[in-house]
This record gives sequence, structure tokens and C-alpha cells, in this order.
Amino acid sequence: MVIRTEPIGSIPRRQRLIDAFRKFANGEISKETLDSVFDAEVRSTIEEFEATGSPVITDGEQSKHSFISYPIAGLDNLNPEGVTIPFADGHTRQIPTITSGPFRYRTYASEYLEKATKYAHAPVKQAVISASALSLLYPQDGIKKYSRDEFIEDLLRENETDIRRSLEGGAYNVQIDFTEGRLAVKLDPSKGLLKQFVKLIIKCCPGFQLQIERKSVSIRARVETRIQLTVPMSIT
Repeated sequence: MVIRTEPIGSIPRRQRLIDAFRKFANGEISKETLDSVFDAEVRSTIEEFEATGSPVITDGEQSKHSFISYPIAGLDNLNPEGVTIPFADGHTRQIPTITSGPFRYRTYASEYLEKATKYAHAPVKQAVISASALSLLYPQDGIKKYSRDEFIEDLLRENETDIRRSLEGGAYNVQIDFTEGRLAVKLDPSKGLLKQFVKLIIKCCPGFQLQIERKSVSIRARVETRIQLTVPMSIT
């Protein structure tokens, strides 16, 4: 019996890459040097992934600033004080807030896909962050002359573009990281916020035919069988 398998999630970074991130942040190495480390680590990750015989691989998100904040890294309209997302192992990720509009991505996931496909011989899966996670970028006290409704409209357009570019760039499928699903249940045990988040994700793909499967271990949304919504722990 053949059991279909497919990787979900990042691959832990080697110390070499962690050190390169730190040195670049401290001004000790150039962007070109950091990019060369990225390139080597992506290539190594893909080669090792393919050696396992996995029918689908990823780049392990080795060169992303963060699986959450890759679209906004480097924007000049960010306030670092924002929402903190806690994880089960104790670590946290903080999402900043924007200070002005309009909202635009600075980086699309297709850029990482393009680098990965240079080395891959197996189908490549591409992860993108959800619209619901990035909805937390809008500050609670609002932004003058830029309403939340305007922000959400911009966000949905950018998130859909992120997905489409990856599909058009040759991704085997696109995984929507829904890591804030756990946070939504903690903040609102009635799961009203969770439902709002899922509805927001669905809205980002008006041109796709969407079907949601609810399971005890995950919520997985499939769009044209090529988009998945994944949750890092059980939500029922």
C-alpha cells in the first residue's frame, strides 16, 4: 500500500545560515555574501530533500526573512510594536503594525520559488502567509485617511497576487500558512474569530473554486487541488 506524503512546514536552519543572518544585521557582511549563503543552503536543502525520495519538496524556507513577515520585510511604514503570536514550544513571533497606506507587498513568495526551481528535479511546493495573519498589521486605533476596509481590500489583492504568482511560476501547489488559527481560538474560545479568519482567506481567492475539508488534525482548504490551508495543530 502506498501512503501519499507531502512535506508541510520549514526545515531548521543550519548554524552557518543563522550566523550569516546575525552578521548581516550587524553590518559585518554584505548583502551579496548573505545571498551566496542563501543560495548554498537552498541548494543543499533541496538536494537532501530529494535524496529522501519525497515526491514533493520545498526549499525549507531557508532564505525567507520569516514565514510570516517575508512580504513586508524592509518596508518603511512599519511600527515594530504589534501583535505577538505565541507557539506551543514557548517561542513567539511578533507582527508589526503599519503606519500608513496603501498596503503593498515588498516581496512575493514566487521569488523564493524561482530560486528553488533552479536546483529542483522534483515538484516544488511553495508556502505563502495567510491574509488573516497579515490582517493583524492594521493598528487597533486606525490610520488617518486609510481605513481598515481600504487596508483589507489592498491586503486581499496582494495575497491573491502572492498565490497566483507562485502557481504561474510553476509551483506544484501552494500552502497557505494559517499559524494564527491557534491564536484565534485562544483569544476567542467560541471560535468566532477563527471563522472570521477563514472567511478572510476564502475572500482572497475569488477566482478560484474553493472546497474546505474539516478534519480532527487540521483544516485544509483546497483550491483547484493546488492550494492548501494548513494549521500547525489540531482545531476542531
